[in-house]
Amino acid sequence: MSQPQQSHGSSHAPVAPNEIAVGVVIGRTSEYFDFFVYGIASVLIFPQVFFPFADPLQGMLYSFSLFALAFVARPFGTALFMTIQRHWGRGIKLTAALFLLGTATAGIAFLPGYEKLGGYAITLLALFRIMQGVAFGGSWDGLPSLLALNAPKEKRSWYAMIGQLGAPLGFVIASALFLFLYNSLSAPDFLGWGWRYPFFVAFAINVVALFARLRLVLTEEYTEALEESELEPIGTTEMVRKQGYNIFIGSFAALASYALFHLVTIFPLSWIALQGSQTTGQVLTVQIVGGIVGIIATIGSGWIAARIGKRTTVGALAAVIGVFSLLTPLLMGGSPAMQDTFILLGFALLGISYGQASGTDQKGYEDQLAGMKMFWEPQMSVDFINSDEASEAMDSVREFSFEKGLLGQGAMSPDFVGIEFPDGSIMGDSGNVKLRFNDSYMEMAAD
Repeated sequence: MSQPQQSHGSSHAPVAPNEIAVGVVIGRTSEYFDFFVYGIASVLIFPQVFFPFADPLQGMLYSFSLFALAFVARPFGTALFMTIQRHWGRGIKLTAALFLLGTATAGIAFLPGYEKLGGYAITLLALFRIMQGVAFGGSWDGLPSLLALNAPKEKRSWYAMIGQLGAPLGFVIASALFLFLYNSLSAPDFLGWGWRYPFFVAFAINVVALFARLRLVLTEEYTEALEESELEPIGTTEMVRKQGYNIFIGSFAALASYALFHLVTIFPLSWIALQGSQTTGQVLTVQIVGGIVGIIATIGSGWIAARIGKRTTVGALAAVIGVFSLLTPLLMGGSPAMQDTFILLGFALLGISYGQASGTDQKGYEDQLAGMKMFWEPQMSVDFINSDEASEAMDSVREFSFEKGLLGQGAMSPDFVGIEFPDGSIMGDSGNVKLRFNDSYMEMAAD
C-alpha cells in the first residue's frame, strides 16, 4: 500500500466533519432502510406471495435464498461502478447506482405474485434482488472514509460510529412502517397490496438521499478532499505480500458484529413467525424497542472506544458475542419473555460492537510511515523511527492544515517545507519537489 496522493497548487475550504456526518447518516440510513424492507418482507410476505406451493419453513428458506443473492452480487457491483467512476466521475457513478437501486425496488413493489405469473414472478424477484446487490455495491460515495480522515484525533471513535447509526435507524423506520401497515390492514389487504407500500417509500427515500449526497460529493472542496486522500493503486500480489496479515485481520476482526447484526434483526422475526409463540405485531414492537436500544448503544460505543480503544472495544465485544451466541437456542426456544430478552440484549451488544466495526484494523497499515522525515527551514529535519511516532506527527500536520485552511496533510509550522517518506518521495510525489506552506495557501517549489 503506497502513500496517499496529494493535490497540488489549489486550495479549498477545510472539510467540516459535522457536515460530512449529515450526508453519511442520510445515505447509510436510506440504504439500510431499503435492506430491511426487503429483509422483513422475506419473512412476512414473500413465502406466501411468491412461494405459496411450499410449506411455511420451505417457503421461508426459498425466500432467504433470494435474499442472499444481493450479497453475492455486491462485489461485482463495486467493480462495475468503480469502472464507471474512473471514466465519468463520482457523481455519475452514484446517480447510476441509486437509479438502478430505485428501479429494482420499484420493480419489486409492482411485481405480481406467483398466482398471476407463476415461476416468472420468482425469476423476476431474483433478478430485482441481484440488481439491488449490484446497486448497493456501487452506491459507496466515499463520505464515511472522508469523515474518518477529517475527524480530530481525539474524536475519531466518536465520528466512526456516526455512519454506523444508519443501520439501527433504518431498521427502526422499516419495522415501524411494517408494524403500522400490519395493525391497520386486514390480512388479505396486507398480503395483497399493503406490503408494497414500504418499497414505494424506499424508492422515495433513495431519491432524497441521492440529492443529499450529491450536494456534498459534487462540490469542489469535497471532490478535492476525496481525491487528495485517495491511495495510489498497487498490484494485488504486492498488496497481499506486504499487507496480507492486516487484510485478514481487518476482514475478520468485526465478523462477530456482522453475524450478530443478522441474528437480532431478521432471524428472530422468522423464528417466532414459524414457532407462533408471539404475534407479528408483538415481535415488531419489541424489535423497534431493540432498535432504539441499538441506537443508544451505538452512540455509547464512541464514548467507550475513546477511553479503552477501538481494537479493545471490538475485541472484547467479539468475545462477549461469542458467549451470547451460545445462549441463543435457550433464549429463542424459551418463553416470549426470554425471546424478548434475546432481542433487547442482542441489540445492546450489537450497538456497542457494530458502532466501532468500521475501520477496525487501521494501525497496521501505518508501518509504511516508519523512517519518515519532516523538514523545516533552515536545514532542520526530524526522523521518525517507528510508525507510532510518524502517525502522531501526521495527525499534528493534518490538524494544522485544517486550522490554516491548507491542502494535503498540512504543516506543523508556517516554516514547514515538506515530508520525505522512506521511498524518497516528498508528500507522496516522487522527484525533488517540496511543499511550501503559507498562511492561506500551498505552493509547489523545486529544489
